[in-house]
Amino acid sequence: MKKLLFFSFLLSLLVGRLFGQNVPFDGIQNNLGNLFLLSDAKSRSISPENFSGEKGKGGMAKPGEGTASDAARDLGQGWKLNPFIKIAKGQTFTLAEIDGAGAINHIWMTPTGNWRFSILRIYWDDEKEPSVECPVGDFFGMGWGEYAPLQSLAVCVNPGSAFNCYWQMPFRKKCKITMQNIDDKEMRLYYQVDYCETAVPKNASYFHAQFHRTNPVKYKDVYTIVDQIKGKGQYVGTYLAWQVNNNGWWGEGEIKFYMDGDKEFPTICGTGTEDYFCGSYNFDRNGKYTEFCTPYSGLHQVIRPDGAYLANQRFGLYRWHIADPIRFDNDLKVTIQALGWTGDGRYLPLRDDIASVAFWYQTEPHQAFSALPTKDELEVR
Repeated sequence: MKKLLFFSFLLSLLVGRLFGQNVPFDGIQNNLGNLFLLSDAKSRSISPENFSGEKGKGGMAKPGEGTASDAARDLGQGWKLNPFIKIAKGQTFTLAEIDGAGAINHIWMTPTGNWRFSILRIYWDDEKEPSVECPVGDFFGMGWGEYAPLQSLAVCVNPGSAFNCYWQMPFRKKCKITMQNIDDKEMRLYYQVDYCETAVPKNASYFHAQFHRTNPVKYKDVYTIVDQIKGKGQYVGTYLAWQVNNNGWWGEGEIKFYMDGDKEFPTICGTGTEDYFCGSYNFDRNGKYTEFCTPYSGLHQVIRPDGAYLANQRFGLYRWHIADPIRFDNDLKVTIQALGWTGDGRYLPLRDDIASVAFWYQTEPHQAFSALPTKDELEVR
């Protein structure tokens, strides 16, 4: 029996490594290689039908109480009475508040309205400053406010506008998730937060995500993806919403990772934008940009000019460092160059509109984020 259990553990370890994932700690991490292992973790889920996530408390809304009471007026309690919430203009709504140790395993939502004007924030263990602060569209790779299919290990966006996040997010004392509506009109939100109650290992770090935007990038300046990471951890992902304001190819710029005291020169330096996103040669097939999605990287969105009012090309790109996390001990800064070509074969510094989300795990406390751009500065025009 002991040999069988040991073999099962080795199989889980091998398959986990093959898929770039670690062995689970009692339900925090799962993959095809270890789904058969038993766990003492308790599965829970928060949605408008169970705001607390408590055991045996789902679907308890009574007629007249829920947002869909009229649709269910002939059915009664237990029949989809409260499947969504409404968030008034200027309001911040607490989507989830979980006490104790555990881990978020999956978040699904489908927000209405302007995705740049819905601000997602996540707080760990009673911290005052959020560890995640980002417009909801950008967090799920939809920075331009338009649907595009995205299929990857960490994020999936499915028809019609179904946002899914599979970043695992452990916490030791508490998790709080909020959504702020900074728009001037009400929004509607269907959502579900799937998590488990479980012990968290000492070496588990906390999930972070930060949004930046520069519009336009200054001439001969670099775009900073993130520069306020202080602590020990690993960088695990980049999303870029990139609008090109020049003709010609725009992706010659190098991404650079300055870590643990690097000053003028980085430890990790890429060779080009499309190279970093695991493409090549301008993402070009037969004279056209070619969208693609893979588990770890993609050019999932290309918005092309229409000859009338859509004047600029816009791109959505993601790169998840799941199999190759960028590890740092004390600090990390990440930049990328906006760089194209001149007509005579020279590099051309660009003044493009670039927005980004950086994803990483680190020890707490984290460095407080810089202020989120104003509503006007966030808006996609």
